[in-house]
Amino acid sequence: MSITDFLTDLLNPDLAFLPKALAIAVMSSIVCGVVGCYVVLRGMAFIGDAVAHAVFPGIAVAFVLQGSLVLGGAAAGVATALLIAIFAQNRRVKEDSVIGVFLVGAFALGIVIISQAPGYAGSLQQFLFGSITGIPDRDLYVVGGAGLVILGLVLALHKEFVSVCLDREMSRSMGLPVFWLDIVLYVLVTLAVVISLQTIGNILVLALLITPAAAARLLTDRLGVMMLLAPVIGGASATVGLYLSWSYDTPVGGTIVLVATAIFLAAWLLAPRHGLLTKRWRRTSAQEPADLTRPAPLPDLAHPQDPSPVVR
Repeated sequence: MSITDFLTDLLNPDLAFLPKALAIAVMSSIVCGVVGCYVVLRGMAFIGDAVAHAVFPGIAVAFVLQGSLVLGGAAAGVATALLIAIFAQNRRVKEDSVIGVFLVGAFALGIVIISQAPGYAGSLQQFLFGSITGIPDRDLYVVGGAGLVILGLVLALHKEFVSVCLDREMSRSMGLPVFWLDIVLYVLVTLAVVISLQTIGNILVLALLITPAAAARLLTDRLGVMMLLAPVIGGASATVGLYLSWSYDTPVGGTIVLVATAIFLAAWLLAPRHGLLTKRWRRTSAQEPADLTRPAPLPDLAHPQDPSPVVR
């Protein structure tokens, strides 16, 4: 399918779900790209994975009660994030252990709840792997409003988040409320995950949170530039992924993630300063001038019959 045909389908009234899916995919990718920068800086990808699974009970309850999946997932995710933050204060049990406990526990609870609904198998597949059909208009507004709230909080607490992500003990000695900043960051990660579930799915949403930010981290050393590049990469991945998914009839969530992964691999190889191939080319270029400026060995004048130069 050509790009012109795709644009025509976007404007087709009979395919009203397609522009809604594109809008939600792009909005959620932008939000995940911004929030994902803090996740990458702090090395808390496991927390993002836990939150992605923790929202499942709320989604299951909302599905059974015919409510909003976004609001149900947000409630469950925020509750789990608060529990993780509280239990992680106990130094006897490390944070990753607490996260692992709540990760599997919440996901198991969601499976038990949704299994009680008739015809849950098809809905379970949609929740796990995403879908571009069946997105209600109210979710479009919920995602847009939640995205603005998330970006507003990020803008207001940016310096504090950066300080906590880089050095928690120093931040605590400076008087910053590290515990409450952890809770706010967990909640933001939760909301970013929830608004992405419609198109990406529960299994693959972590990639939308991590991959664009990781690719941006390879492309620049400046945090401000990284936080601009990550949402651009995420939005581009969502747009290209949806186009390829619509053209070749592939799962939309998996296609978007594959596009983002391809961008990450390209950055890993070709990033201006940190790319693997770029580093090798720079080392090779640095060695060539030294070889050209090295004086050539002189022939041994004591043995004129030997035409080959002798290196002493």
